Amino acid sequence: MLEVRDLQVSYGAAPALWGVSLDVQAGEMLCVVGPNGAGKTTLINAIAGILRTRGGTIAFEGRDITQLPPHRFCAAGIAIVPEGRRLFTGMSVLENLELGSYLPEAKAHRQASLDAALALFPALVEKLASPAGELSGGQQQMVAIARALMARPRLLLLDEPSLGLSPLIVHDVFAAIRKINDEGVSVLLVEQNVVMTMAISDRACVLEEGRIVAEGEPQALLARPEIQRAYLGV
Repeated sequence: MLEVRDLQVSYGAAPALWGVSLDVQAGEMLCVVGPNGAGKTTLINAIAGILRTRGGTIAFEGRDITQLPPHRFCAAGIAIVPEGRRLFTGMSVLENLELGSYLPEAKAHRQASLDAALALFPALVEKLASPAGELSGGQQQMVAIARALMARPRLLLLDEPSLGLSPLIVHDVFAAIRKINDEGVSVLLVEQNVVMTMAISDRACVLEEGRIVAEGEPQALLARPEIQRAYLGV
């Protein structure tokens, strides 16, 4: 479904990604883990079209989208839940969700998508009229994920969805992400919470200093001594 080949991204003269290649198969959840500064957000923003690349290619469902304008990525079937959620805090929860179905094809299914989002996150039902900025951090993350789903994506990109959340809320959010994937949406998940991320993913990549340094089945990666030392403190 998603094919990234030899991706290179720089900030000015400073390289951020070096020859990164990865695939996400239809219906799969792939996680990318790594320390702060490894290039995880750069990677996901490049795949979402938010950052321009200096080299390499990005193909989605057989179509080269490397030079696609950023506002066309959503119509192509890709939605992103950005780091920090980036909600319109002065607007209501419902208005934030409706913005996710702005494109005509998604708008035609707005009510069905809204019903599905609220079934996934029932805590939002009583918050629809509330300003998004008044919600807890966990509820705001639910809104951010639900807003992306309103676009009816075939590939969902998630950037650090556990950031700043309590362990209990993180568990609920990860359970929702697993359910989204089980219902057929492919997922690329970028995270620092290695253990929980590995637990719900089909495959994993480790990103360090802008390069993929390991990839494979999550439990096999967790069993490797160097991964345990770097990420689990073992």
